[in-house]
Amino acid sequence: MPALVLVGAQWGDEGKGKATDLLGGSVDYVVRYQGGNNAGHTVVVGSESYALHLVPSGVLTPDVVPVIGNGVVVDPKVLLEEMAGLEERGVSCGRLLISTDAHLIMPHHRALDRVTERYLGGSRIGTTGRGIGPTYADKVARVGIRMQDLFDPGILRKKLDLVLREKNQVLTKVYNRKAIDAAEVVEAYLGYGERLRAHVTDTRLVLNRAVDDGKVVLLEGSQGTLLDVDHGTYPFVTSSSPTAGGACAGSGLGPTRITRVIGILKAYTTRVGEGPFPTELSDAVGERLRAAGGEFGVTTGRARRTGWFDAVIARYAVSVNGLTDLFVTKLDVLTGLETVPVCVGYEVAGERHDEMPMTQTEFHHARPIYENFPGWDADLSACRRVADLPQHARGYVRALEEMSGCPISAIGIGPGREETIAVRSLL
Repeated sequence: MPALVLVGAQWGDEGKGKATDLLGGSVDYVVRYQGGNNAGHTVVVGSESYALHLVPSGVLTPDVVPVIGNGVVVDPKVLLEEMAGLEERGVSCGRLLISTDAHLIMPHHRALDRVTERYLGGSRIGTTGRGIGPTYADKVARVGIRMQDLFDPGILRKKLDLVLREKNQVLTKVYNRKAIDAAEVVEAYLGYGERLRAHVTDTRLVLNRAVDDGKVVLLEGSQGTLLDVDHGTYPFVTSSSPTAGGACAGSGLGPTRITRVIGILKAYTTRVGEGPFPTELSDAVGERLRAAGGEFGVTTGRARRTGWFDAVIARYAVSVNGLTDLFVTKLDVLTGLETVPVCVGYEVAGERHDEMPMTQTEFHHARPIYENFPGWDADLSACRRVADLPQHARGYVRALEEMSGCPISAIGIGPGREETIAVRSLL
């Protein structure tokens, strides 16, 4: 049976949570493989809306085992609060599993994230200030603290004392901030560990045995392809690998286990934070897309930047991830527009680029080349087949498929579970 990867094919916020939720009834495990509580998924079930930050979307489907993989960075306080909020709403987190090797976001990570971002001023990256980047930096520097360290007080204190020698010097002498008290942190984090102990396990072993036993495992990324630390619009990226390759490293499942890679993208484009955005709209149309699409961050509430669909980015995402399927979301948001432009290429210094420019400078100066498509006025909410869509909406979807170079297997025409057109099975 397959392991499937679900990735964002733009700058994140494409609707991956909805896609995961829709597949939930057909899968056995849903695995979050990277990122932290700097990202979020919104899932609408009936009249209920759930904002998930660390807990995988599979938690909303009975019998699915949600897994936080080793590639995720975990703020245990935030995780416990999220779990408590779900339990209060009748959603059980009893099945949740957490990798022993997931790294922990510590107080010094959050403090450093906030002060360094402020220090950068106009050159800031646009982070959420939740300590994600500094945690990944410590992971790579081999001074990180992992989930398993919460169960050994001696190791936890030793590791924390070591890392705070430097971090406190930076906080106090460079940024004039208060030093972190190691004893207070150890006490608090040991308490978090006791509350999470029942959920922590060797998730690599669990997932590989699940695939061996014929179970279906869905690997769920956060953020999107253009925010990947290697393949995104560096340096305006996240600190991990949301692309399909990151699913293997962040879960412990080898690449030969994966049989489908599903890319999620909106029928237009959004991004949060700083960085180049060729099709960005800074006018009334951009505001209309933001309002109609509810384009505000699940985690931060920040307004998302909006723009037209970018076929260059879509082709790039298909290539980098090896996508087998596309799930286009929020087609309904475009309803009522007389004309819907699509970026089909870039003009850079007088030359046309049909693929992603090679350098950061070229991409920064890229200007979109548009092809215009006729819009539609009909309400899409009752459509359940492609044939039910208005003619121009069908034409728009066909054009996106041709330009992206990957088959579209599902189309979202509203936020609800049932507001999806299945073109072909994603399993």
